[in-house]
Amino acid sequence: MIPAARCPLRRYRAAMDPLPYLAGYPADVQMRVRALRDDGRLGDYLARRYPDPHAIRNDRQLYDYVQALKDRYLRQSTPLHKAIYDGKLQVLKHALGTHTTISRVQGGRLKANREIRIASVFREAPAAFLEMIVVHELAHLKESDHNRAFYNLCTHMSPDYHQLEFDLRLYLMHQEATPAASG
Repeated sequence: MIPAARCPLRRYRAAMDPLPYLAGYPADVQMRVRALRDDGRLGDYLARRYPDPHAIRNDRQLYDYVQALKDRYLRQSTPLHKAIYDGKLQVLKHALGTHTTISRVQGGRLKANREIRIASVFREAPAAFLEMIVVHELAHLKESDHNRAFYNLCTHMSPDYHQLEFDLRLYLMHQEATPAASG
């Protein structure tokens, strides 16, 4: 039997079936994920790994949750004025959450408000994925770029950050495939 990485037919199928959320990952990882998906086991894998839902359903609860994480890890950072679920964020464009600074003139001063917006898909996602995306957006309060310091801060707040990010990609891939399969 030809190893999967060297099999021309499997490589051809993999090229014809791109996994957009896993584009930067090695071919062997993509092949294993593709096999899980094709065998219908991806949802079971995710449900076993992340069985715990969260109870954060509205914007006020989300703000309190984000503020608690900020107070725990980023006490010295700039104040956060708003944290909301945003139904307009497009997951396909890789916008799972955003952080913005809104500046306005107030009298003779320039006032800045910080906002975090989380894609509405996280309202129903497992608790670990909500935490991961909130940690990601909070890290942007200190580090604007996705550099080493940014990811170090993410792993400081959530030690399993990289695994959660990978599994979140699988979750989004599964979510995308699920409505198509049922409709």
